[in-house]
Amino acid sequence: MPRQPRILITVHGPAQEAVELPTWKTFSRYADAIKRAGAEPVLIDPQATAADRAKAFAEMDALLLPGGADLDPALYGQAAYPGTQVEPGRDELEQDAWAAARARGLPVLGVCRGMQAINAFSGGSLLQHVDGHDTPTWPSPDARPHPVRLVQDSRLAGILGLDGEGLIEVNSYHHQALRPDQLGSGLRVSGTTEDGELVEAFEASDPDTWIFGVQNHPERPEFTPPAFGRLWRAFVDAAATSGR
Repeated sequence: MPRQPRILITVHGPAQEAVELPTWKTFSRYADAIKRAGAEPVLIDPQATAADRAKAFAEMDALLLPGGADLDPALYGQAAYPGTQVEPGRDELEQDAWAAARARGLPVLGVCRGMQAINAFSGGSLLQHVDGHDTPTWPSPDARPHPVRLVQDSRLAGILGLDGEGLIEVNSYHHQALRPDQLGSGLRVSGTTEDGELVEAFEASDPDTWIFGVQNHPERPEFTPPAFGRLWRAFVDAAATSGR
């Protein structure tokens, strides 16, 4: 029986974990989503040695960049907005993981911070703060929803099975974002806020490259349309055939 594809998931280190609210202390939801889709999650944090990183990068079949602390604005040439919380060690780890995945042509999925990281690593930039776009975390039991307008000919719309529909409602757990004019090289918009002002999803402009980013949190099934289960499966399917 062929082995399950290995999905490398970058996670925060102990210092960041110590200051996270309970909602974000673990990455179990991401690992669970990967398992449900039929792959093996492999977690790596900034404390990994150079040897550990090299081994993980060589053995991964795909890369998942999940949510977390703000990216260091220096990555896209800006001074920090007041209150910005960064994790430089994770920024460095994810830059290395991204470079390794791109060198091997592996699938990459970015979620929230991960989407923003892909954009920054591709030469794009961010809006460092958007009022009213975040959901209160602990102990709030609910997510703040808002509609996303999918680009009808995008691969994401096709994966979600919604290419005939304009809007899908998603959760909103972010205070940073990007405008269409801040998009990095090699990316195309696949979803925006209803007014078109902010990018809510993107994908590689090359149809043969499996890179997707979503600003919402599809690993939280209690607040996510079931259609996003198809995105996890498409990611794992792409990983199953990469680098083999």
